[in-house]
Amino acid sequence: MDYQQENKQLKQRIQELEAALQAAQQQIAELTALLKQNSRNSHWPSSRDKSRKKKRTKSLRRKSDKKPGGQKGHQGHTLKMSDTPDVVTVHRPRTCQHCQVPFAAEQRAVAVNKRQVHDLPPLQIVVTEHQAETLCCPHCHQLSQGAFPPDVVVPVQYGPGIQQLAVYLKCEQYIPYDRSRQFLADLFDLSLSPGTLQNIVARAAKRLRPIVARVKMALIAGHTLHCDESGFYIGGERHWLHVAATNTLTCYYPHQRRGRRATDAMGILPHFRGTAIHDFWSAYRYYQTCHHGLCNSHHLRDLTAVTENGNQAWATRFKWFLLSTKQAVDQARLAGASALPPPKVAQIERIYDQLITVALQANAPPPGGWPRGKRGRPKKTKPRNLAERFDKHRHEVLAFVYDFKVPFDNNLAERDIRMLKVQQKISGCFRSQAGAKDFCTIRSYLSSMRKQGASVWAALASVWSGDILVPDLTPV
Repeated sequence: MDYQQENKQLKQRIQELEAALQAAQQQIAELTALLKQNSRNSHWPSSRDKSRKKKRTKSLRRKSDKKPGGQKGHQGHTLKMSDTPDVVTVHRPRTCQHCQVPFAAEQRAVAVNKRQVHDLPPLQIVVTEHQAETLCCPHCHQLSQGAFPPDVVVPVQYGPGIQQLAVYLKCEQYIPYDRSRQFLADLFDLSLSPGTLQNIVARAAKRLRPIVARVKMALIAGHTLHCDESGFYIGGERHWLHVAATNTLTCYYPHQRRGRRATDAMGILPHFRGTAIHDFWSAYRYYQTCHHGLCNSHHLRDLTAVTENGNQAWATRFKWFLLSTKQAVDQARLAGASALPPPKVAQIERIYDQLITVALQANAPPPGGWPRGKRGRPKKTKPRNLAERFDKHRHEVLAFVYDFKVPFDNNLAERDIRMLKVQQKISGCFRSQAGAKDFCTIRSYLSSMRKQGASVWAALASVWSGDILVPDLTPV
């Protein structure tokens, strides 16, 4: 009897040790995979790779036979001569270079050799004084004063050109207020304070808010919408910058939260009925009145991580499947087709199902089931979660196949976000919510104008002229 009891206890102890060993192996695998993460196989920025030993890039692009540099037939670009020069300076010889006989002033040249110098004019401030005269009526002897222009409201003020340059330096070139002040002092001997520059930006944002509101309405009415978010700081506290964009329009919005409270406050996704392209963040999936398309660039990085860290062959095959499917869609689009032939779509879906079956089998649950996490949910492996995402959301993964207007990835939103990250690197965090909102308002306008090929400098000039240039608001 004692032997049976002891045997039972030993078996129970063995089971406990096996479970502990399995949990330890799982944790070791997760930590090993974390150490191998970089910008190529995860969503980390490339700046986090600097302290790590970089390996040779394993690019998904196929090697080309082309040599580096400009290719044969490429038309170069160089500085061209102007047909209408602003200043013409004639260099005329006074005497003959051979016999020293002087030339007559009225003698005409037999040939002219031209060279042009492109340069800036002298940079200086022009002070315009407005004088409103007061006249006395000879009939009723009452006084009448002339009216100042509507934008001349105080005895001494800065004109639209200086305000245009101040907004350009801050909101397009991301130069901090103190360096902008120093720039204006060095070039024009102007002593604007940082507070004055901040007030100029705030006035520009106030004038542009109605335009940005119309941009939001155009984004809501569009067919596709790129969404993304990224952390940034306001007053030393972490906030989130949200972006909603198309190929022609951009809208930025700062908020304390990352999730649905922020996207609701932004006011675009709650009313959008097209296809939202994103990276599977749960806040976007809450909106069921629109369709969804997932960013396959994120999937390619996730699959690369599964291949390198988990050594699972299905991930490599799935990666090439996505790339070859994208190539088929691109070729069909270039050929003028609006959709793939039904047999081709059926073939893509069949291969997709086969790959998903292999992926789920390669990441089957352990005999005792998935362990429970801290919140009680099954704690599955990353490859298993990725395989289940592909299985449950296959229509979102292949959205670019079913609708040619839907892109393969969400890179457009990431490019729009990147410019605000550049601002954070140059100027640091914002000091207030109001300053961040003003900056995002102006950036929304400038980004939309630049996407449509308009001159940002001319657009900023229109902000102070009273007739603001409006981007094309046709839904895309």
